[in-house]
Amino acid sequence: MISPTQHLAPALDVDARLTEIERGLNMLLNVTPVNAAQAWADFERSDFGTAPTLRLRSLEFEPDLVRRDLYNLDIENVTDPALHALFRAKRDEISRQITALEDRDTSRFVYASLQLYGGIGQPLTSTAEELLETIPTEAPRARSVTAGAFAEAARAECDRYRAAYPGFPAHIEVRDDVSELMVSFGRLLIPEASTFRADRVEPLLHHEVGTHVVTYQNGARQPLTLLTIGLPGYDETQEGLAVLAEYLTDGLDSRRLRVLAARVLAIGKMLEGAGFLEIFESLRDEHAMPVRTAWSIATRVVVGGGSVKDAIYLRGITRMLEALAEGSSLDVLFVGKLSLDHIPLIQDLLDREVLRAPWVRPRWLDMPGAQERLDKLRGGASVTDLYRGDVAA
Repeated sequence: MISPTQHLAPALDVDARLTEIERGLNMLLNVTPVNAAQAWADFERSDFGTAPTLRLRSLEFEPDLVRRDLYNLDIENVTDPALHALFRAKRDEISRQITALEDRDTSRFVYASLQLYGGIGQPLTSTAEELLETIPTEAPRARSVTAGAFAEAARAECDRYRAAYPGFPAHIEVRDDVSELMVSFGRLLIPEASTFRADRVEPLLHHEVGTHVVTYQNGARQPLTLLTIGLPGYDETQEGLAVLAEYLTDGLDSRRLRVLAARVLAIGKMLEGAGFLEIFESLRDEHAMPVRTAWSIATRVVVGGGSVKDAIYLRGITRMLEALAEGSSLDVLFVGKLSLDHIPLIQDLLDREVLRAPWVRPRWLDMPGAQERLDKLRGGASVTDLYRGDVAA
């Protein structure tokens, strides 16, 4: 057995520094509008005719200094070949994040976003189009809950985890400077002005707490601290896993699937040169999206100068279904925040007892019907099948 404190000491030093540097960037919050509620109010007053001005927070670091620290790391001293390759890839990803944050609100931002999250190929676009053509629109359900009520539900969910895993934390904040529900470094951030469909509360809790918070907490108990902030390219797998959690708990409804599909097509229009109003009107007129939903999708796509990140949800669940059909186990994905591509590396580190088995098992795996649904997915399924019910338990 390789001792992490001896043979891997240089590797763990580099790991800790990479984690510290990425935490300082705070990529998620730094590409999140701080004035979303006011921007929506202004847009509504304009009768949806004036594109909003989305303001981003000022950077609290000097990009050149951070980049210098990043490339001063002694990655060449890491002798484990797999970790050496992993750290080089992570350094490259962090460098791209720095560039993206420097390029916010310029035409260059979209290219940085493409380098971080990838483009949308024809297969993904075709899947999105098929979903929107197949799934009929539904009238909005009237009942919703406030941000405060959602926060209480999230605290209750953390309490359920704490009952099974003493010490499981509850870092939940209702904030006026975020525009979307998100988990940032293990903290659940809830937009103060938001409301949530009552029937979406439980699926969202399994998505945010049961996947994003759980994998963060599992990663925090590993010697490899990158598993808290994410190995290179982890986002797609993490969101695919979170959407899978919604499906296994019978919470991936038709409206949610249409949103995931519409995000991909909105990105396609943005990459073709469309601005906010054209994207917004396309979502409303061509795809019958409710006004507030079209607003949310369009703002997420144009923020910073053009973001392709939202394609990872549909691409992530598509790849997750392919992996399940190929016989991949979900267990390794709960060790921390990693990509499907990292499973062999993580399994090797588990076998060598460098890493430990996950501390927390997501509750969504044990919800009624979840295992039956999961077993059927292993027989093969497309994303459209998730709507059709062809694989439902």
